[in-house]
Amino acid sequence: MASGVDVRRYQSGEEAELWNIYYGAIHRVCSRDYTPEQVSAWAPADFDAKTWAVSVAQLNPYVAVLNSRLVGYTDIQSDGLIDHFFVHPDHQGCGVGAALMDRIFSAATGLGISRLYSHVSKTAQPFYQRFGFQVIAQNTPVIRGVALSNATMEKYLV
Repeated sequence: MASGVDVRRYQSGEEAELWNIYYGAIHRVCSRDYTPEQVSAWAPADFDAKTWAVSVAQLNPYVAVLNSRLVGYTDIQSDGLIDHFFVHPDHQGCGVGAALMDRIFSAATGLGISRLYSHVSKTAQPFYQRFGFQVIAQNTPVIRGVALSNATMEKYLV
């Protein structure tokens, strides 16, 4: 785990901070691999805070905390789906993602989940590959009328 990074469950009231991580990661990092139109469809500036709060509560994510600030988050669903995995743009490459992935692995083991999978952006695919995930399908989801590309990646835990 990265030095100084604590990973814990999300707490009610942290939704706005998680939105800022999500929005920043997409607009400042994923924008290297996606067009402005795709980025805006994926993370619109006019988000609905109530809808987001419900979504976050359903995800029940783990959050990464560094120096008392939320710097990333992820989740794991009962079927092994990692639906969200985002690190604040100012904390990319500093071990935050590794700390979150370690938590996913330990949580999956504790839940008896042997297969992890995710629909991974072009930007995040190299990160997932470093943790042993492999591409099993290419996808073109349509979000708010705009086609994006991602890959379904999976990893079996021993």
